[in-house]
Amino acid sequence: MVARPRTDDEVLALFSSARRIRERYKGNQITFSKKIFVPLTTLCRDRCRYCTFRRDPGQPGAHTMTPEEVLELAERGARLGCKEALFSLGDRPEGAFPEMRETLARLGHRSTISYLASLCAEVLRHVGLLPHSNPGVMTRRELEALAEVNPSMGLMLENISPRLAEPGMPHEGCPDKAPAARMKTLEEAGRLRVPFTTGLLIGIGETLAERVDSLIAIRELNRRFGHIQEVIIQNFRRKPNIPMRGHPEPGVDDVARTVAVARLILHSVNIQAPPNLADGSLGILAASGLNDWGGISPLTRDHINPERPWPALASLEKETAAAGLRLRERLCVYPEFVLRGDWLKPGLSGYVRRLADADGCARKEGWESAQERVAK
Repeated sequence: MVARPRTDDEVLALFSSARRIRERYKGNQITFSKKIFVPLTTLCRDRCRYCTFRRDPGQPGAHTMTPEEVLELAERGARLGCKEALFSLGDRPEGAFPEMRETLARLGHRSTISYLASLCAEVLRHVGLLPHSNPGVMTRRELEALAEVNPSMGLMLENISPRLAEPGMPHEGCPDKAPAARMKTLEEAGRLRVPFTTGLLIGIGETLAERVDSLIAIRELNRRFGHIQEVIIQNFRRKPNIPMRGHPEPGVDDVARTVAVARLILHSVNIQAPPNLADGSLGILAASGLNDWGGISPLTRDHINPERPWPALASLEKETAAAGLRLRERLCVYPEFVLRGDWLKPGLSGYVRRLADADGCARKEGWESAQERVAK
């Protein structure tokens, strides 16, 4: 059945309901995280038809960062006030490329995730940035290892429908994009009590019903474990060098309606839409019920959408204020998980609380930290 177009009055009622729910659970603020983007390796065994990040060995842009490169980037970010190191990388490239296996062997590792865990530990201990890793599908053992050095982690569900992996669809030939495999990782993260980010990639050929089904699947998982800290509504953007370069993009109105539906389904879960993908139409997104702008970097570009620069913080703060909301910096792990100490691994608690204020957001110069308030 084809969904009929919604009237303006229906859309306004949808937004109004979403805002009321946001105000109930999130008040009048929209958060962001000041981060560096660490593209650990661009090699990937999947071949998503919308991706410009992945490379094969030998292609221009194919690169695996060395420990020295990662630490130098982290130190530069720390000097600029960043508090998060967002690690993004291809899915299990060692499973497809002997070149990656050779690189890992030289570095003393057998898997990309083992290498990632070691670098997260280095960044945490020697620089103090909080790692947040997005390495794709993970086993329970891999999640356990990364959870010791990541206060939070992420894996985009993208969509719950296996139809998107059929011939000619965007996930054809992508073993790590199987919805069952991704849901299994999300479930294991819940069992391990890891604060987790997930989300939808919209506009890649899914139906509206499949979007709703995906949000409901996330909601039911969160009802079981309570670990979904954030759901991102990310819109597909065309690029000239991808197989889907002729595919239509979802407009900002479509993104905003999806954000509003996500708020109605997920209630207290933090909802994000990336501001650099919104073509400057931030007001409609702020009006649709989101409460987070995601990671903003003063140093590194968005390596997934490199043609889309981050907005200046002053501009983001002005547009947020114009929507009647207050911009506030958070950490990679959300305040509600910071304030409930049982969500932080013992080895991570001190690192997180030194950067957190009394509300669990990012500490500013001269503010009382959550750790200091508890000690009084």
